[in-house]
Amino acid sequence: MLEFHVYDVFTDRAFSGNPLAVVTGADGLSGRQMQTIARQFNLSETIFVMAPRDPAHAARVRIFLPLAEIPFAGHPTIGCALHLSPRDGDLVLEEEAGPVPVTIRDGLAEFAAPVLPECGAAVDPAVAAAGLGLDGAQVGFDRHRPMLAQAGPGFVMVPLRDVAALAQARPHGAAFEALSAGPGKVYCYAPDPDLPPGTGFRARMFAPANGVPEDPATGSATATLAAPLLAAGVLPEGETRLSLRQGIEMGRPARLGLRITVRGGSLAQVCVSGRAVPVAQGRIAVPEDR
Repeated sequence: MLEFHVYDVFTDRAFSGNPLAVVTGADGLSGRQMQTIARQFNLSETIFVMAPRDPAHAARVRIFLPLAEIPFAGHPTIGCALHLSPRDGDLVLEEEAGPVPVTIRDGLAEFAAPVLPECGAAVDPAVAAAGLGLDGAQVGFDRHRPMLAQAGPGFVMVPLRDVAALAQARPHGAAFEALSAGPGKVYCYAPDPDLPPGTGFRARMFAPANGVPEDPATGSATATLAAPLLAAGVLPEGETRLSLRQGIEMGRPARLGLRITVRGGSLAQVCVSGRAVPVAQGRIAVPEDR
């Protein structure tokens, strides 16, 4: 039997935020066995903890969606780091995307994105609107336009006019499949009316092809948001701190911090922060390797 712990991540309240299963002692498990366990939990992500290759690091980890492994993800990084080191300190997790440093201060964990976000091709606003069941006028605001972007994992980034459009957005059949083709994940964001202008956004993320109809909080997408923000010309030189709220439409409100450093007009560092609370623990059988 393997020990597991379940955390709600990007929140300080149980039964909100994004649930995560942390499976410890996973050395010796095959990828197939890990995938079977992830399907059993059926959470947006499950992280498996193993001995590190470098003894200076805290752990080697692998992260699984219900239907696939991914090289890096934000909420497993935050939840696993706080599980391994509930006290203040610094640690490094060996993820498939590379070493990810995490800093913990007063129960808040912050990681630096292992890959700096980059913008990809522009996305037709009409395609974005059709895929989300919206009118064309609801897509985009100010200088924000839909585009592909990635920071390891890729996303279709879709800015929406306001939180009313965000609440209305839904994956819309074949049109959504056309919109999400490639990365398979669509991240929508809109200005947060409850915060001073330019200081935060509300967000939603849909990835039904990956077994995640909607994600309550997506750290990797939050990091990726730095690229379209830079492209929109809203990031000044130096450091910018933003607040992201996600999961509200699902009844699982989450809050994520985003810290972006720009030097010479380019992204120099992107960090995401959040909290986590334990909600369950137990033991799970080791599945057959088939």
